[in-house]
Amino acid sequence: MIPVHVAAGVVLSSDGCVLIARRPAHVHKGGLWEFPGGKVEAGETVVQALARELYEELAIKVVSAEPLLEVRHNYPDKSVLLNVWCVTEFSGVPIGNEGQPLCWVRVEQLQDYSFPEANQPIIEAVTAKFLS
Repeated sequence: MIPVHVAAGVVLSSDGCVLIARRPAHVHKGGLWEFPGGKVEAGETVVQALARELYEELAIKVVSAEPLLEVRHNYPDKSVLLNVWCVTEFSGVPIGNEGQPLCWVRVEQLQDYSFPEANQPIIEAVTAKFLS
């Protein structure tokens, strides 16, 4: 199974919160929370895809980002490759451009939300990076 290549952003606020978004009900793992992002298109770098997706989904422009980790996960019906970046600076005010609910949460509260299984290593990495 060829993995779906995704650029995901751990968007950080100046007060140490992380932005999460709820997946639409009609998509794979719908209704769960996720770190915003989307598919890397042919000819795009991961950074270009991250910037494009965060602008399309959240109306923000990435100013500064650094790689966090890469996650490979196999679901029964699909495989994903997540390139995850910490977005440490952005311009604009995030809004759910696609109608998705958004929530700013403290790092220690991420475990209180239901995420797709592939996001668990991201939560662990964010927790280790920002709470250690």
